[in-house]
Amino acid sequence: MSGDRRASLQRCIRHLTTAVSNAALYDLEHQQVARLCETALADLLETMGDGEEVALLLVDEELVFAGTPLDSNMYVNRFSRALKSRGIGHLRLLRGITRQELKLLVGCLSRQTGGGGVVRSTEHVRLGRLEVLTASPFADDATTWDEVGERPAPSLAEIPAEELARFMDIYQGVRRHQKLHVVGISEIVAGFVDAFQQVGNPLLALAPLRALDEYTFTHSTNVCILNLGQAMALGIDGPLLHDIGVAAMLHDIGKLFIPEEILKKAGRLDDEEWKLVREHPLKGAQYLLDTPGVPRLAVVTAFEHHMKFNGAGYPAVSPGWRQNLCSQMTTISDYFDALRSKRAYRGVLEFEEVSAIMLEQAGSELHPLLTRNFLKVLRQLTDGQASPANPSRQEGAPS
Repeated sequence: MSGDRRASLQRCIRHLTTAVSNAALYDLEHQQVARLCETALADLLETMGDGEEVALLLVDEELVFAGTPLDSNMYVNRFSRALKSRGIGHLRLLRGITRQELKLLVGCLSRQTGGGGVVRSTEHVRLGRLEVLTASPFADDATTWDEVGERPAPSLAEIPAEELARFMDIYQGVRRHQKLHVVGISEIVAGFVDAFQQVGNPLLALAPLRALDEYTFTHSTNVCILNLGQAMALGIDGPLLHDIGVAAMLHDIGKLFIPEEILKKAGRLDDEEWKLVREHPLKGAQYLLDTPGVPRLAVVTAFEHHMKFNGAGYPAVSPGWRQNLCSQMTTISDYFDALRSKRAYRGVLEFEEVSAIMLEQAGSELHPLLTRNFLKVLRQLTDGQASPANPSRQEGAPS
């Protein structure tokens, strides 16, 4: 395969993957999805050249074209995962394919299809599943089908670690004074939302939350999961749900502007150190306000997430200030995750202890109705599974 064809195929996959993300966040009829499908079609025809088809094979999570695995990158990896999650091991795109057929493929991969979400081939888009591999792992011997049922979504146990690694890379870039990659944060949240929508209770994702040394990173992804769970339990969906997740991922970004030795200090902070810590909501909001593409909700939440229901907390605001709903949910998620984490001055608290503490603060530090709803959902989870309090969580900095 020539370098030009490889480059055009990589562009096609990038545009299709972005279209899938947009369709999942908004809907299949969004104008951005149509534009991306049009661009992907042009790239696909360039890849096809004088041939009759472009055939892609999924082998051990590698995407293979013309006997050669494609170079791994974010878009190829996400496209491969989307195919795998729908049970598709073989994709043939035939000459004569239309933009509408590509849009239907995007709808299939983003789970925006009609008819109960059934995966279907079309005249020029053939979807298949690998039944048997011969001695050559790249042989074109897939069994194709016209219609298959739903396939399992990626395991929730697999998603937090992968997305956390991406999030850590983005955060480290900001710490090195690089530009915040908002698209990367958006895609992480979209991945969470897509996975959670495949299970009856989104907070089932609490069970596989991973313990890492970097508390700030782990904490932010945990708060994102908890926020999405709260919001979905309240019936929130679509773009607002996505923005609530992004706000949670970025709520603590102001801590990147505080010296690490303060954040990692094992003992009690002195007055000057505590003053610097209390500045992180304002610093975070100012940074996000100056970053193009950041939802306004994320700016507000970064500023308000340490305020309390009774008007106390920090930063100080004028009397009568009303905390945003997303900020209130983030405060609850933040409070819960801080309590369930091991600290220098105490061990891990069990769910019953955490619940009692939060109920005691409901109406003063925490929104009472949201807190009771949050604990009710968690109670339903603990009735059938182990306690959400995770004894493997690492010791961390002040929340």
